[in-house]
Amino acid sequence: MDDMWRLSGECMVGFARRPRGWRSALPSALSPLFGPIAVIGVRYDVSPVGPYIELSVAEPARLGLRTGLCVTTMAVTSPAARALCRQRWELPTEVAAMTWSGDSEERSLVWEEREIVLRGRPRGPWLPVILPLRSLQGGPSGPVVAPRRMRGRLRMAAVVVEAPEGDRLATLAGRHPGVMSGALSMVAHPPRRPTGLFSSIPLRVPNLAPGPEPAGLTATMAELRAYGSVG
Repeated sequence: MDDMWRLSGECMVGFARRPRGWRSALPSALSPLFGPIAVIGVRYDVSPVGPYIELSVAEPARLGLRTGLCVTTMAVTSPAARALCRQRWELPTEVAAMTWSGDSEERSLVWEEREIVLRGRPRGPWLPVILPLRSLQGGPSGPVVAPRRMRGRLRMAAVVVEAPEGDRLATLAGRHPGVMSGALSMVAHPPRRPTGLFSSIPLRVPNLAPGPEPAGLTATMAELRAYGSVG
């Protein structure tokens, strides 16, 4: 298998304001950052393990001076994808029964066991983008940094999250600003252990409070770039 994962499909991302009382599930090696929590739904048509659906929740985080997004919840429909995501990137992946459907421009993802629904409706024009992203994860062997690069056409979107009362994600329920891509292409580089003088400087931010909702495309792109410097 190629060291780099190449995937393509379509996705929707909602940027949820951090709710009061949110219990972060970040690994102890990472420090939390202010910013919205990303709720991500993806339908991959092409991947090294074949087509599959993914739902994940990612929180802004810092490792030393490196900023990025840490996936704290992740479900996929492919056992092979689960195994490799855990082995290669130390992602907290589980296998779940999920469906993806579309009606005109709207897209819906349903996580059947947990009765979680992610629904997106785009608005505005398509915009071509190339975004560097960075995933920060922690595991038994220590933290890992995984650069990624996304290319595609994005539209602003309204993304609705539904979750039953009592579910950990219920506090993220509601309507959020977001983006959708109907032609997503992703390259996931091999993970690496952080090295260097500033790799482990603790910069913790205590008592996180809810921040403002991202306002429009400029704020959304600024958030993505802030978490996405490769390295």
